[in-house]
Amino acid sequence: MEIRGRTLRLGNNINTDFIISGRYKFAITDMKELARHIMEDIDPDFPGKIIPGESVLVAGNNFGMGSSREQAPLVIKESGIQAVLANSFARIFFRNSFNVGLLLIEVDTRGIKEGDELEIGVDTGIVRDLTAKLELKARPVPAFMQEILKAGGIVSYYKKYGRLPEVE
Repeated sequence: MEIRGRTLRLGNNINTDFIISGRYKFAITDMKELARHIMEDIDPDFPGKIIPGESVLVAGNNFGMGSSREQAPLVIKESGIQAVLANSFARIFFRNSFNVGLLLIEVDTRGIKEGDELEIGVDTGIVRDLTAKLELKARPVPAFMQEILKAGGIVSYYKKYGRLPEVE
């Protein structure tokens, strides 16, 4: 599995209330509508910068800290962002993301800038920053988690196969 896209850059400690503000999280249940407000407390213009199917979100340490609600990764996925790269992720956010079918890659993101073009080898764990001419080694996504992603999340996987994926 390979992904290619342009980066949208954020910093460290992006919590789930930055991803989708609490003032919307409980008032709006439609994910498409919630996605129109993604990251607006950090950057009011952020939703307009997303190119669905082409944007890759890049952050620093501890991305997704905060609440254990699944709305945050769902909103990222619904916004059209195809993957999130960060140095580290909050563990509950990490698990929730794969459960809903959002790809996360743990990699050293310090050299990646806003607007860089990336090529991500999900199988190999190789992230190429084509703009900066960097090659980074990420933690590869295990095959069973890639199966979950391809199915659109754990519930979709179970509906399709009637079982959970096998872990090697």
